[in-house]
Amino acid sequence: MHFCIRYLLYLYLMRPIVLFTIFLMILFTSCKQNIDYTVSDPSYSVNNGPLRNYRGDTRDSIFKADINVSIQKRNISERLGVKINAFGSFDVYWDNVLIGANGKMAKPGRTEVYGTETKCYQVPEELSKNGKHTVTLIGTQSEMRDEDRGIDVKLGCYERLIREPLIAMSFVNIMAGAFLIASIYYFFLFINSSRKEIALLLFGIICFFFFSLLILEYSKYYIDIPYTQFYIRLKLIGWLTFVISILIPWCFMLQFEFKKKRFLLLPFLTILIAIYIINYGHYDFTAVLFSYTMWFASMIIAIIAVVRKIKSGWIVLSGLVLSAVVSRFVFYDFGLFITFTIIILCMLYIHTIKAKAIEDAHHASLLLSSRLQLELLKKNIQPHFLRNTLTSLIDWIEESPKQGVVFLRALAEEFDIMNDISEETLIPIRQEIELCRKHLEIMSFRKEVCYNWEEKDIDEHDTIPPAIIHTILENGITHSKPPKEGCINFCLSYAKKDNYKQYELLTVAENRKAMKKSKGTGFKYIKARLNESYGDHWEFDSYATEQGWLTTIKIFERK
Repeated sequence: MHFCIRYLLYLYLMRPIVLFTIFLMILFTSCKQNIDYTVSDPSYSVNNGPLRNYRGDTRDSIFKADINVSIQKRNISERLGVKINAFGSFDVYWDNVLIGANGKMAKPGRTEVYGTETKCYQVPEELSKNGKHTVTLIGTQSEMRDEDRGIDVKLGCYERLIREPLIAMSFVNIMAGAFLIASIYYFFLFINSSRKEIALLLFGIICFFFFSLLILEYSKYYIDIPYTQFYIRLKLIGWLTFVISILIPWCFMLQFEFKKKRFLLLPFLTILIAIYIINYGHYDFTAVLFSYTMWFASMIIAIIAVVRKIKSGWIVLSGLVLSAVVSRFVFYDFGLFITFTIIILCMLYIHTIKAKAIEDAHHASLLLSSRLQLELLKKNIQPHFLRNTLTSLIDWIEESPKQGVVFLRALAEEFDIMNDISEETLIPIRQEIELCRKHLEIMSFRKEVCYNWEEKDIDEHDTIPPAIIHTILENGITHSKPPKEGCINFCLSYAKKDNYKQYELLTVAENRKAMKKSKGTGFKYIKARLNESYGDHWEFDSYATEQGWLTTIKIFERK
């Protein structure tokens, strides 16, 4: 079920990236601006002073910036528009004709109303002829005076200048929504999962941060951000890119089950911090370097995975190569998100593969559980056991009817316990001990040997797979010589350590000469039961001692 949901989620996430890629292809092929023009560097003057090629700190003074524009060719059927990127609050003039304003400049008795960093204006048709024109900005920059940010002027079809960001934003919102859904799904999956895999939590966090990154990057198109707060958005984008650049390689290492993660993560984190410190204030450039560093770290991890022949290593390596190709040929603002999306889709695909493997393992465990149930029942209804037991029972009834009844009652009670536990994966330790006691009672009648049961420090609240102590007990009975005097003693002890619990069953008796470390069906049953309940978090050992035979079971805590 989880595999199906994750695969559908993978297909759902694929859809936005495909649509966005198609949009970019259409944008670059059919939306080419039908205008040829050149733009000169701005010339500044403050309070009608001399012209200069920089603005400097204007304080509360009014500055003027002239940018010469030369139009060689344009489509006369489209209205001409001009997009201006600049700090401050200013009026915009085209050939000395006012075409719009951005905020309100400071004047005596009136504080500045902050403008936005980007704004588009329509040029009157009668002023849109081919030839030379002048764009003039008259305004103030009373805040962030040390930011001598340049002025960028772009010409184009006015409708396209307004429409294209909105279209791009609609596709980005689809992508953002897909990753928000993915993050919520993986958060819920982690919270409700008994295994608590860190990779699931990391992937959910990555999807959420990527959603936030998309929203922040394109928030400038539907929120008027004053130029005084322009860098807040860029700082948040930088920090999100920084965190994502750490989490993606970390998540890959978890998915590929790297053991010594810190040997790669620590140098990688050091490089990212160095990039942040050295390039502080160069926000876009810093984000680019973060992305490149993340890509190289992920490539190293993918190559190691391929060399180690880890399944899905080639998928990640191919995705990273594809993301590099996209980054090479697509504009950074678009390419960054397509690149990140491709990488995250690779991670999601790995999750679907792992989910399928877990589902297959679950089906296999169900089959194993059914087989173990049959094995458990077969242990007590196998023909030679029943034949020998019933033969002994007949003898006891004939010789001592009262003892025969005791024998028969013990046999019935053992079968009752077997019937109760046959479908369980874990049972209370006291129920397991009662099964062992009944079996010793039966075997004492059958073999006419004295068996004694002892136990030490047993935790009454602990659970254990059914009949594994019982199986060890049977092995001790089979491979111990009957004593000439006294009893064969079985001592079960329990110990709780910091990271594991331990059961020991000591058989105090003389071992048969042919007795070796067992590899028979009994021990196979025990190991299968331990694997069913604890995975690979256990150890099993059985060996001869001076007192007889000692069997140890260690069950480790899951991390």
